[in-house]
Amino acid sequence: MKLIQGKSKTPAGVFACCASGRTSGIVAPSVARWLAALACGSVLFGTLTTQAQQVYRIVGPDGRVMFSDKPPATPAAKVTSTDNTVATNQPVGPALPFELRQVVAKYPVTIYTSGNCAPCDSGRSLLTARGVPFSEKTVATALDADALQRFSGSTSLPFLTIGAQHVAGYSPSEWTQYLNAAGYPERSKLPAGYRSSAATPLTVPEKPAAVETPVPAVQVSRPAVAPVAPRPNPGNPAGIQF
Repeated sequence: MKLIQGKSKTPAGVFACCASGRTSGIVAPSVARWLAALACGSVLFGTLTTQAQQVYRIVGPDGRVMFSDKPPATPAAKVTSTDNTVATNQPVGPALPFELRQVVAKYPVTIYTSGNCAPCDSGRSLLTARGVPFSEKTVATALDADALQRFSGSTSLPFLTIGAQHVAGYSPSEWTQYLNAAGYPERSKLPAGYRSSAATPLTVPEKPAAVETPVPAVQVSRPAVAPVAPRPNPGNPAGIQF
């Protein structure tokens, strides 16, 4: 399929599976440039990788909603992390070998997928067969699609991040080049019994605000008032009242 470049016109909630493997022109440099950046050192990438794996939902003072991989500079903005990974979703099994653990710490891998997406399945299989530890984020709702669009510049899936590097679409050769450049082993070195973490949604729906139940007013019963007997009137001996 053809890769959707730049700002996608795909409606929210509709995701395009892409097998071209081109990188997004907005955020991804070429493999050669990335290799050169790797040779310069890992201090800068260490900072960027921390941000690349976290997507923030930011509500500004004017009520506008934005998605970004960087926390807002405005203190008044309301920030919600879209990453809902918890301890139970962490990888299960023996610890990773030291060399592989170092690579994962510098260049963590995250794949963004959706259901009924053959390229997504192929990309997941490539990472699993090669023994690359990865996190998986699912894109299934309109809110997920909006977050992906703002974060990556496209709704093309699968979408792969290797540290700060963004790769849109699936291409075995290009994914392999980037994984090699990051230093991932060409053959699996995962210990026996290792299992990847479970996939989690890209965004977490906000819980609706609790609605206070009105307390019914307490009706105070008043004692019955006894009728007052009319006073005798000498001018009206029959006691006629109008």
